[in-house]
Amino acid sequence: MRKFLAIIVCKLGRFVGRLVGKGSSMPGKFALKICPDILARVQLPPHIIAVTGSNGKTSTVEMIAAILRADGKNVVYNEEGSNQIEGVTTLVLTHATLGGKVKADVLLIESDERYAAHSFKFFHPTEFVVTNLYRDQLTRNGHPEWVYDAILPAIHPETELILNADDPLSSCFANGHSSVRWFGLDRCSLSTDAPTGVYHDGAYCPVCRAPMEYDYVHYNHIGAYRCTRCGHAKPATDYTATAVDLENGTLTIDGTVTIQLAFRSIYNVYNILAAYAACRRAGAAPEKIAGVINNYILKNGRMQKFTLGQHHGTLLTSKHENSIAYDTNLRYVASTKADCAVLIIVDAVSRKYFTSETSWLWDIDFDQLNVPQVKKIVLSGRYCNDLAERFSFTAIAPSVWSVQPDIAAAAAALKEDGSEDLYVVTCFSDRDKLLAHVVKEG
Repeated sequence: MRKFLAIIVCKLGRFVGRLVGKGSSMPGKFALKICPDILARVQLPPHIIAVTGSNGKTSTVEMIAAILRADGKNVVYNEEGSNQIEGVTTLVLTHATLGGKVKADVLLIESDERYAAHSFKFFHPTEFVVTNLYRDQLTRNGHPEWVYDAILPAIHPETELILNADDPLSSCFANGHSSVRWFGLDRCSLSTDAPTGVYHDGAYCPVCRAPMEYDYVHYNHIGAYRCTRCGHAKPATDYTATAVDLENGTLTIDGTVTIQLAFRSIYNVYNILAAYAACRRAGAAPEKIAGVINNYILKNGRMQKFTLGQHHGTLLTSKHENSIAYDTNLRYVASTKADCAVLIIVDAVSRKYFTSETSWLWDIDFDQLNVPQVKKIVLSGRYCNDLAERFSFTAIAPSVWSVQPDIAAAAAALKEDGSEDLYVVTCFSDRDKLLAHVVKEG
């Protein structure tokens, strides 16, 4: 009876929530109060794919869903991004019959890394993708190794792990696990001989704490690592990016599959690799995967095109308070050839804990913008002065950057000044606010 009531309440709550534009997690919260073990009582599809990690979860899940649907499978997933247990419960019960059978071939779950153990307490994925683990939202997540410890209880012995071979920390999930598949990137034109960025979280082995050595690095501490003591090292990959050409926007997987990159970022390469690996394990053919990705534009808006006056604009959205996400977007800007202006907005931080904590700005390598084609940089938003203090410690000439606290005023000023390409770097919570001003001013 409790199971039936929980399903009814969740379905009604979801229906009402959709009418008012909310309700992706609250219905699940009520259902769990009625029946705390409801996820153990429903009949789930034979294929359950979970994706977690510091970055790339949403993009990877979107691509997996698009590929498997194109392959003829009925896929349900948490499209609205509610990725804690309440949102997962809403997803499952919304697509379940009143008897508790989920009507799908594949249940695809984006899982918050900190709460994966709660989401998978009563069931376990058949495949579990971990994209990466690194410094992210300090006030919430602390150190990456703490996040690793939070995910570990969610790893079931029967689950097949799909892991990033190039990440020295998340690769540790393979220790003692019998079924693991690896994705990774060979040395390419983007690779460097040593870690990049203003800090080095891969300096020491996460297994034995001995110094780590690198044969090559793709970004920050992601690359071909090896411990000088215990032998922890990048494993051989099952699904491999064998060639990457960001300038021409092409990615080659396993030497045979060529994919056109809509977003020419190293992040996008890894997200595609993760999605490719998961879909191959789910039975999709390489040509089917490539065909979908070649024509697919992500829904989540991490990269959007716009116009502002004479400027051709690109919005680059970074994960909230995540320095590596910002680093990769700045790297993208620095890799472009044409003259450009850059608008950096930080208008909200620590949105959950209300700490206004900005120390993570010092982890971002803003010196990547110290290149000739970046003609001007505008710092805007509520925390523009924190940004300005950080910029005062870069090698970027003070004549290049300026401060304009008001986002609307910054957009209006840029509209009237010049026609060079414009890149806007901001986080998710500032994106809609910025786009509203761009639409208004443009």
